[in-house]
Amino acid sequence: MRHPIITEDLQEIVDYRLDFEKFAGKTVVVSGASGMIGGYLTEFLLYLNEIRKLKIKIIALTRNERKTRKKFSHYVNRSDLSLIIQDVVQPVKIKGGVNYVIHAASQSSPKYFGIDPVGTLLPNVIGTKNLLELARVKKTEEVLFVSSGEVYGHVDDNQNPIKETFCGRVDPINIRSCYAESKRLGETMCISWLKQYGVKTKIVRPFHIYGPGMDLDDGRIFADFTRDIVFGKNLVILSGGTAKRSFCYLSDAVAAILTVLILGNVGEAYNVGNSSQEVSIKGLAKRLIALFPEKKLKVIFKPRNPSGGYLPSAISRSCPDTEKIEGLGWHPIHSIESGFKRTVLSFS
Repeated sequence: MRHPIITEDLQEIVDYRLDFEKFAGKTVVVSGASGMIGGYLTEFLLYLNEIRKLKIKIIALTRNERKTRKKFSHYVNRSDLSLIIQDVVQPVKIKGGVNYVIHAASQSSPKYFGIDPVGTLLPNVIGTKNLLELARVKKTEEVLFVSSGEVYGHVDDNQNPIKETFCGRVDPINIRSCYAESKRLGETMCISWLKQYGVKTKIVRPFHIYGPGMDLDDGRIFADFTRDIVFGKNLVILSGGTAKRSFCYLSDAVAAILTVLILGNVGEAYNVGNSSQEVSIKGLAKRLIALFPEKKLKVIFKPRNPSGGYLPSAISRSCPDTEKIEGLGWHPIHSIESGFKRTVLSFS
């Protein structure tokens, strides 16, 4: 059974009143379908079929068979969902037509950047090439590339909130750059296939997205805090907690991504985030503890283990300018309080 909070989230996305009829009778490929964003996009398309009878055919591409079958266990007998279990780095072969491709497959957690940089960058480069080639051969209507706010690199504080036209510094020989540089190249590949082959591509740049279905062992601070609250443990900060980030709830982010797919301009990039929900890491911890006073939790500061695989960001502030996507009619609904409360409850 689908968790009630997820059902409510999916209905909230429907209530954006986008032209979802655009997908009626079409085939949509979603890579990274076992992940948080790819999984919610897949779930939403299936939900559309339930309530609108749009007869969308969803092809979920994922390399993690166990995780995928668990995530979509309640859809096992659905004829509108097909699973392709493979790494997107391998050539993607699909029979029949493909109308839309959403490329959301990526290792986005910094815990992988130090221990598996090659596995981090390949889906953003070779995987992107494979899906763009699939789209070229199939004469796909549109490809949407899920990039990242990391492409902006090092940002001086006076450049925040960050506009899509900004381009910051990324050191190519810093191992942490395996993610940001490969996302940058993935974006350039999208534009190159558009210009040379006419493959219609669009790009979204999510910032800090959290919500139901995220990996509680992800390693990023919002996942750590959620895990601690779920299991009734004190919230641990492995820094001074002064870095500022803006956090966006998953259903708001998925609504934004679909807004770009339906209304966005071909060949352009759009920030996805909630600029009104910017907070320091220490401030986030205090607000989350206040949400669940019955748990009587505390914030604890500890030094980070330098031998661990997690590579923290040196950026002190990261906040998106969302004026461009708001110009398409999208506006986030959830505050930090409502979003994180829903997230924690979704794991119950």
